[in-house]
Amino acid sequence: MSVDRSFIGAAMPPFEVEVEKGTIRRFAEAIGDDNPLYHDEPYAQSRGFASLVAPPTFAASFRPPTRQPWLVPLDEGRILAGEQAFINRRRLVAGDALRCQMHLVDITEKEGRSGRLEFIIQELRAHDGAGELVVTNRRVVIYRAPGTLGA
Repeated sequence: MSVDRSFIGAAMPPFEVEVEKGTIRRFAEAIGDDNPLYHDEPYAQSRGFASLVAPPTFAASFRPPTRQPWLVPLDEGRILAGEQAFINRRRLVAGDALRCQMHLVDITEKEGRSGRLEFIIQELRAHDGAGELVVTNRRVVIYRAPGTLGA
């Protein structure tokens, strides 16, 4: 089964994310970053932030409540993580309430040594309460098409 290209340009229903202090601290610990902006609220406030600041890759933790419809019919054993990039328009801080939405941007393919690979390009876009885009998490999922070696 290949990825259904009719989903290109589609978006999942929006979902809400509340950026919380404990989640910021746990994320920073998980990535091994001891920057006091992520752990020490008085320090973050002394630097002009309302509360703890989230690390730049924090949006990687934002997950839609259901699986993307363009991925549902695919064999999960053939899915690989690819490239991921973050475009932060401003720093996320504890207390931010975000409206997030996952979009299927494009699907490309390439012939690899072991067969055909499909590159599923998705963007999770997070907007604040004023409707301003705050962060984009662009991520590529690689799907090894059926019939490829090692599949």
